Amino acid sequence: MLFALAWRNIWRNKKRSLIIMAAIAVGLLCGLFASSVMFGMGDSVINSTINRDLGHIQIHSAKFEDDKLITDTIPDAGQIIKNLGSIKNIVGITPRIVIEGMGSSATTSNGLRIVGINPDEEKTVTSIHNQIIEGKYFQEKGRNQIIVGQKLAENLGIRLKSKIVLSFQDLDGSIIYGAFRIVGIFKTESSVFDKSNVFIRQKDILSLINSKPIYHEIVIRMNKAQNVDSVYSNLKTEYANLSVKSWKELAPELKLMDEMMGFQLNIFLGIILFALLFGITNTMLMSVMERVREFGVLMAIGMKRRRVFSMIIVETVSLSIVAAVIGMIIAALLINYFGNQGINLSAFAEGMSAWSISPILQPTLPINFYISITIMVLITAILSAIYPAIKAIKLIPAQAIRTY
Repeated sequence: MLFALAWRNIWRNKKRSLIIMAAIAVGLLCGLFASSVMFGMGDSVINSTINRDLGHIQIHSAKFEDDKLITDTIPDAGQIIKNLGSIKNIVGITPRIVIEGMGSSATTSNGLRIVGINPDEEKTVTSIHNQIIEGKYFQEKGRNQIIVGQKLAENLGIRLKSKIVLSFQDLDGSIIYGAFRIVGIFKTESSVFDKSNVFIRQKDILSLINSKPIYHEIVIRMNKAQNVDSVYSNLKTEYANLSVKSWKELAPELKLMDEMMGFQLNIFLGIILFALLFGITNTMLMSVMERVREFGVLMAIGMKRRRVFSMIIVETVSLSIVAAVIGMIIAALLINYFGNQGINLSAFAEGMSAWSISPILQPTLPINFYISITIMVLITAILSAIYPAIKAIKLIPAQAIRTY
């Protein structure tokens, strides 16, 4: 009964009600779509970093992360890799040789992170093989093959089939030089990564340093991000003598971004709703002032003041929730459309690559975000209605009836 009466009262002034509903719907639509773009950017940075190089979990020797010396290898790495292969939810494992060195062309040189990989195993963990823009990932035949980033190729003035000389410290401390031919050039979302990382086959490194297989890094890929924490905890306990870290520890800035994104966007939408609060309050106050005589009659014939108060609250909540639902439905449809199609920001690709953001942006918004927004709208509506409702119940029936 109270809801039906409140709903009829909303449409007494259709133009005013439609204007405030449109304001709420458009405000939420814009706020939610902007939030989805920011969420999409955050997800792009996190996912591209994990897919490009980081993986979900990495294992190193306890000393390697401090000095990154070629001698800081993982003890008994072969057995560890075998054990990891039997763990549920792990879908990819790749051991790496990681060396800090220099790359030189005929004209200049550049500091590099030289990564020795098994190309087939690397495919199960990272996406470098899908980001080759010239040449091939690796060729079946031929020794001393190397793939380099586009940015590094530009800095060194080299191209496909050019030679690059790598220099790094051997296991005994002497400097090793090796000439490698470029068979592929990759381009990722990060220009910083592209100018400082090169990939070569493990057997070519081992041949240069005349060593048996050694590994500095084991990278693990999970089937789902939700399974990372449980596997990480088990590995941390099992290999307490090693450095076992999840992507959140390897890239703490990404963890902070992941944790803060929802909080920041709730504040952003909260500001929008706070601005709308004054518009809703003004609309309901006008509605109350136009119905002073009606409220006087209702209270004179016996309607309790708390019922009048509740009726105005229900009117405001109904008006706001209906408008919010319309805004959220339109926003969800737009986010779904652009999430599938992507927003092409290639014109800003150079600047975005410095932040590891893909030029094809895909907006996204978690389902629980819509729930929190609905709660925020409900709270805003109730707060908006309190002052007009108080004005209504403070009316004196005898005076209100004679007012109009």
